[in-house]
Parts: sequence; structure tokens; C-alpha cells
Amino acid sequence: MTETASAKPEKTPNISPSTQASVAAEQMDMPASKLMRFGSDNPLRLDEGTELTPWQIAYETYGELNEDKTNAILVCHALTGDQYVASENPVTGKPGWWSMMVGPGQPVDTDKYFVICANVLGGCLGTTGPACTNPETNEVYGLDLPVVTIGDMVRSQAKLVEALGIETLFAVVGGSMGGMQVLQWASAYPEKVFAAVPIAAGPRHSSQNIAFHEVGRQAVMADPDWCHGQYAKEGKRPMKGLSVARMAAHITYMSDESLHSKFGRNLQDRSAITFGFDADFQIESYLRHQGMTFVDRFDANSYLYVTRAMDYFDLAATHGGKLANAFLHSTTRFCVMSFTTDWLFPTSESKDIVRALNAAGANVSFVEIESSRGHDAFLLDEPELFKTMRGFLTGAAKARGIPAPGNGD
Repeated sequence: MTETASAKPEKTPNISPSTQASVAAEQMDMPASKLMRFGSDNPLRLDEGTELTPWQIAYETYGELNEDKTNAILVCHALTGDQYVASENPVTGKPGWWSMMVGPGQPVDTDKYFVICANVLGGCLGTTGPACTNPETNEVYGLDLPVVTIGDMVRSQAKLVEALGIETLFAVVGGSMGGMQVLQWASAYPEKVFAAVPIAAGPRHSSQNIAFHEVGRQAVMADPDWCHGQYAKEGKRPMKGLSVARMAAHITYMSDESLHSKFGRNLQDRSAITFGFDADFQIESYLRHQGMTFVDRFDANSYLYVTRAMDYFDLAATHGGKLANAFLHSTTRFCVMSFTTDWLFPTSESKDIVRALNAAGANVSFVEIESSRGHDAFLLDEPELFKTMRGFLTGAAKARGIPAPGNGD
């Protein structure tokens, strides 16, 4: 295994779409972040039965690892996130996707904790995924990459953590698909996780969520430029299909209340409806913008792979059909959080997790946060979310015997 740290790109606050697409393509094999490569002596065993070798994982770190290596926090990103949790994204030029949560003085305080965030397996910012080069053919993997699971993502992260010389993580934290990874970590490696914070997540993907993902995948695959997944070889990009997929998914991230308060039935740059099919309404224009900007930073095949990984996630199914079995004898401290208007991962699913943890005798606290913002609330300025995270991590740090914000160390 080898570790590399690529040179950081210059700050690019206003990157044009064409430039974004070009920079994104460059990041597939050689990201601007840190990179750990694993050779044939350290293959990655996949749930579908094969081994991936060689393979690589792209990641970023923030803060300093203490001498005992007991202050490491792994942040797991959501569906279209990346390793740049608290630093500028080299493709978009935007700040880290969770910079309100992670950073100096923030709830996940990088003055106290050593934070690791890795691009997921199947992603498109440096970790092995369908847009990476297949070493056997020297061409882009495309659909030749085996289908991956949440378990595979966590297994790859565990190898990274081990390679960094860290035996036990102080905490694993994440929302949405990141929350799924947190649950998988706590179940698969309970001895390696002191504290776990799954946010706006569920123990399995519901049939409704699978349905939304299938609509998105079919939109991508129906695009003539998808070319049966071989668009890279053809020099094409299924931009229209991926844009529609993003539009459909984005609706699920917001609540009816937030859509109504933000857009209502307001018209977009006009005083009357046009009796046509242009974007008469602000919500139409907003969704089109979301779709168009997404295609310049994300790979279409990666979207298929990562959504499929979420669909396959069912923690109880791998433990005899009983969710509590996934956490039996766990010594991990849990803090489960949900949001009142999240209908993608409703509070009822978080309560299923809490009941299972209670049945397993685990140490668990639960907070349902009042918010009108729907599923995306975990990424937004929600004071109760930050207060809960800070309080839980501070208490866990005291129990762990490491310095934490506000405890006088």
C-alpha cells in the first residue's frame, strides 16, 4: 500500500461548467486530496463475492492525531458527497459540504479531534469507482466494476483507518447514506467504534426510496449518450438523463413546507404564465438549475452504483432478520438524530434503530429535531443539531479520557 498527497489546486471560487467537467475528470484517478493505494497483497473483498485489486481510496484529514491515536473521528458522506467535508472542493470551488459542523471550534472540533473523511467506494473523486481506470484494461471501468454495497464502502474505510495506524475510532459520524455507513461500522466493527452518530438515516432502504432511485437510474440509462455505460469510450456524457435523476432526487431532500415557503407558486422572471413548457414557476427553474450543475461534478455511472448500494442496505437481513442482533453486546455509545419533516428517512425509522439498540442493551440517546427543512436539514444551519452533536461528543470524550471542547482541557 502506498500513500500520496497531491498538490492542492489554487482557489477557484467561480468555475465554469465546462471547466468543472474537465477538473472532475482529472480527479477520478488522481484526486487533489490524499490517496491510499492498495496492491494485490491487500485486496478488498466485496459482498458480491469477488475481490477488488488493486484499488485506492481518496481521503482528507483535518486536525492532529494525538499520541495515543484515540481522538480520530471518521465522517461518512451522503450520496453525492465527497471527502472535502471541511475544505474547498477542487471541482466546484465551494467550501466543504459540512464546514458548519466540522472545523476549528465547530461541534466536530478539529482543534481537538483528528477528522478523516473518505470518498466512498464507487464514487467519482478518487476512490475506485466506475469512472476510474481499470488496471487490467487501461480503460475506464464503466459497468465492468462489480456492484458495491454499504458494507463494501465501510470495509474499504476500515482498511484505510488501519493503514493510518488507528486501532479504534473515537467516533463515526454521518447523515443519510453516511448514517447507513455509521450503522454498518457500529455493527461490523463494534470493537473499533467508541461512539456512533447516525443522522437522518434508517436501518434499511424503504421500497419508496428504492422506487425513487430506480426512476433516477432509468432516466440515466434512457439517455442515448449513456451508451450502455460506455459513454467514456464514446466521448459522450449522459447529461440530460443524469440531470433529470438529480431533479427527481432533490425533491425528496426537501419537505412540502420548505418547498412552499421557498417557492410557493411564484413565477420565474415573468408576470404571467406562458401557456407553454418553459420554466414558468420558480420551483421549475430551481430544479433545472440543480440538475444542470450536478452533471458537471458527478459521474453518471457512479450515480448508478452508489444509489444501488443504498438500495441493497438492510442491516437486519444480514443478522437473521432481527435488527437488534446487529448490535448485540455492543459497547459503542450511540446518538441517533432525526428531523420532524424528513419523509425520506422519517423519525419512525430512527426509532426502529433506537428500539433495536435498547433491545441489544446498547448505550443510546435519541433526539428528534424540529425543522421545516426536510431531509437536507442535517446539512443546514440547525442550532439544535449542532448543540446535540457538540454535547454528545463532549460527553463521549470525557468518557474516553481525551480533551474535548468546553471541558477545560
